[in-house]
Amino acid sequence: MLIMDRSDQEPTPEPRQTGADARAVRAGAEHFYDSLAAAYHLIFEDWNASIARQAAILDPLITRKLRRESTRLHDCACGIGTQAIGFAELGYKVSGSDLSLAAVQRAASEGAKRGLTVEFAVSDMTNLAEYPAGSFDVLGAFDNALPHLSEAQVIATASSFRRVLRSNGLFIASIRDYDTLIQTRPNFQGPSYFGAQNSRRIVHQVWDWVDADSYYVHLYISLQREAYWDVLHFCSQYRCLLRAELTDALHSAGFMDVEWLMPSATGYYQPIVVAHVP
Repeated sequence: MLIMDRSDQEPTPEPRQTGADARAVRAGAEHFYDSLAAAYHLIFEDWNASIARQAAILDPLITRKLRRESTRLHDCACGIGTQAIGFAELGYKVSGSDLSLAAVQRAASEGAKRGLTVEFAVSDMTNLAEYPAGSFDVLGAFDNALPHLSEAQVIATASSFRRVLRSNGLFIASIRDYDTLIQTRPNFQGPSYFGAQNSRRIVHQVWDWVDADSYYVHLYISLQREAYWDVLHFCSQYRCLLRAELTDALHSAGFMDVEWLMPSATGYYQPIVVAHVP
């Protein structure tokens, strides 16, 4: 068995608390997504099908909630383009940004392969400094991107979201159901088995809890070759971002009509939050 460790991190570091350490966590997240970019599609059974399925769920939610006809949508945690590409294929005017240069480069490549016009750029969601005020009708942040942030960063990020949205604009995001997970504190997720004989793929996660509400995710992607298995390993820190904390941050930033939509109601794989700019 050949093991490739893509994390370059020491096992289970101590929790980080200070402002400087919070910035270090962001740097760790950047490295996590840089290293994962080339393999990110492998966590899905069929990435293209997931792109289409997620867009088909999110599009009617946005259509019902948005209070205008034209729609310029920005995904500020675009990764390799899972949601941005799906929205573009549905006809939205889409742009995307991410902390990870490697992820942004892959998103741009994937969009170009599909003949889509999507503007991708590197930007930190905590300030979105590259974008003027009132740039977008819709701002999205999906796939549990927000729980990489400290409490102070969540507040600052909510303000940056508010700044770049136009009047009557819509914020939409998804995170894990941490209100439940903080009670159960799981140590393992998966495994998921994909593929056929001699080309199997196994995806699982190990969660190392380092304090009451933060943990390190060890993501393993095992790839079957003809005579051996490759095991890819990626690691990053998250914290349990509760719905009440994010709701309060959005209200403090000036959002209104904050609403949580659970998977049982939407069919999406994570809880979704929506909020309006007045």
